[in-house]
Amino acid sequence: MSSHRQGILYAVLAYGIWGFFPVYWKFLGFIPALEILSHRVIWSSILLLGLFLRYSRWQELIELLLNPRQSLPLFASASFLAFNWGLYIYGVNSDRIIETSLGYFINPLVSVLLGVIILRERLKWAEWIAFFLATIGVGYSIFAVGQVPWIALGLAFSFGIYGLLRKIIIVKPLLGLTVETCLLAPVAISYLALHNNNHFGQSKSITLLLIGCGVVTSIPLFCFNSAVQQLRLSTMGFFQYIAPSLQLIIGVWLYHEPFTNSNAIVFGFIWIALAFYSGISFTNRQT
Repeated sequence: MSSHRQGILYAVLAYGIWGFFPVYWKFLGFIPALEILSHRVIWSSILLLGLFLRYSRWQELIELLLNPRQSLPLFASASFLAFNWGLYIYGVNSDRIIETSLGYFINPLVSVLLGVIILRERLKWAEWIAFFLATIGVGYSIFAVGQVPWIALGLAFSFGIYGLLRKIIIVKPLLGLTVETCLLAPVAISYLALHNNNHFGQSKSITLLLIGCGVVTSIPLFCFNSAVQQLRLSTMGFFQYIAPSLQLIIGVWLYHEPFTNSNAIVFGFIWIALAFYSGISFTNRQT
């Protein structure tokens, strides 16, 4: 199999697994989101540490952990990542999967906005139109529903800021993620230690599902990192909409969340904006 085809396979696997995440978190829907998040952090750190020990890369891991100039910014990025993970679990288990999918549809455009404000990147007129269309969609959602879609915006901005920080912090993706989970692990362990009504160990199925949080977190990230190395970023851009599309379908068809006319209008504006932005970006890279 060629490198390009392998990259496509990895990309589909990564975004496909992320797309089916709601099903996994629903199995743990009776457990508080912070408890699930704690297990997700702990078991992810154990799995990632195991990989580093397996390939004898522990020295570069320790050096990074002991370097405050890099470890402190990574703790900041880890905090945004943990917030994103926890909010997503909460959104899914409070029957708001459609809103969580909206957040990840908005996320690419939030990244554009952060690039303009923080990195002083310049947008072309077509990119401004795409951003304006998305803003209309979110604004209509607030007007129609009468409240801010805070889960969607929280997911979009937290992951957007996380991506911005990881762009600024020059660290290898897998190494950075391992350090992030290791820095968060003591906080997660402390949370579980202070709460006596933990569900871990209550039954084999629950225990396996909680341990599996680390596996379902790490596998798509490994696939994502592999895909990025073999595909152009413009190509990856088209695959990133697989996950929120699957989440939307799962929310509507599997869990029967209501998809109203207002939802259709909001998503319509977002999809047009994304199609416009992706098409312009692809055309610019081809010329």
